[in-house]
Amino acid sequence: MLGGSVLAINKNAEALLVGSEEIGLQVNADKTKYMVMSRDQNLGRSHNILTDNSSFQKVEEFRYLGTTLTNQNFIPEEIESRPKLGNFSHHSVQNLLFSRLLFKNTKIKIHRAVILSAVVLYGCETWPLTLREERS
Repeated sequence: MLGGSVLAINKNAEALLVGSEEIGLQVNADKTKYMVMSRDQNLGRSHNILTDNSSFQKVEEFRYLGTTLTNQNFIPEEIESRPKLGNFSHHSVQNLLFSRLLFKNTKIKIHRAVILSAVVLYGCETWPLTLREERS
């Protein structure tokens, strides 16, 4: 859900609840969270979004599609974790990469496709980098 204010997010949450009920689905309020993304620390101080029958908890960060999102778009931790995830992936396919049954070019393609593209560089084009982060 997106909204320019807490009031807009409240209206969107109510629309989500009504729309899901119309098609026979039920939103689990215990599993539904929200986050206000801003560099301003004081924005969105309310703790829970309240609708008619549900309350959504505010969170500071969460993991979505393998990427950690924070309320201030703070990504140095994400950038630091990617090489570690790449190492983990490398070790998981290590038997394949050291096999004598595959040609060197095939191993390079596996490394580029699986480890670099799918793990280390996944989502990097969406990271909002500062000049300091770009230089490091």
